Amino acid sequence: MSEAAQLAGVPQTMLWTLHNRATEALRPDGWLRDPEAVRLYRSIAYDYEAHFRRADGSHAMRSLMFDEALRPWLAAHPGGTVVELGCGLETQFQRCDDGRVNWLCVDLPESIAVRERFLPPSPRCRHLALSALDTRWIAEVDAARGVFVSAQGLFMYFDEAEVRRLFCAIVDAFPGGELMFDVIPRWFSRKTMQGLDLTPHYRAPRMPWGINRDEIAPLLRGWSPRLASVREEPYRRVRGFAGALMPVVAPLPWLGRLLPTIVQVRIAG
Repeated sequence: MSEAAQLAGVPQTMLWTLHNRATEALRPDGWLRDPEAVRLYRSIAYDYEAHFRRADGSHAMRSLMFDEALRPWLAAHPGGTVVELGCGLETQFQRCDDGRVNWLCVDLPESIAVRERFLPPSPRCRHLALSALDTRWIAEVDAARGVFVSAQGLFMYFDEAEVRRLFCAIVDAFPGGELMFDVIPRWFSRKTMQGLDLTPHYRAPRMPWGINRDEIAPLLRGWSPRLASVREEPYRRVRGFAGALMPVVAPLPWLGRLLPTIVQVRIAG
């Protein structure tokens, strides 16, 4: 598919995450059931392993953890709105749709153009071609029945000042809402800034914003006093040797703080 082959920079990461999710979903013992991701994966002619190496299941685990947080929220907020920032080719709407949710996918114009080739919008799953940093998307959100803002694999591509502005805009716009995102530790951010080659054919985009797990809650509460709760949890596991170590490392104060982390924020009403 020509559009996919021409993707570069951060938009190209939608193929990286698709590779990890779909490969995991294809396993008999896979953590994530994602038939739409498998369909997309098979529909796009692309040499995934040559670019992104063998799949490790990390993005599948991330999606699973986001799904597990979202489903109870949907049950408690029938007809509520989910805003998916940096949606790429993520298929969370297809996995979690309860027949009532209203969904808004926000991403760069080139990313939305690729998405719409395979995942056309619908009355309850709209697409908006804007950068997440362009907060005009907030005016497109119906907050009457609650708002859940999701940002998978996004904030690390911004610098800290940009993350802070976006975070505070969300908190101010959606009292009583929830925000979920993931972060990378500082050491990994530094590695990408120096140049991280996954394979000879692919260099990961620079990820300026890294933060260690023990720093997350104090930083966010310093940004805004309107947070009801901040919860953080490291990825539960990935495939391979690193995955075998994660359950051992995560509880250790000095090592667990250095793992990638999922963050869930409840905004005060």
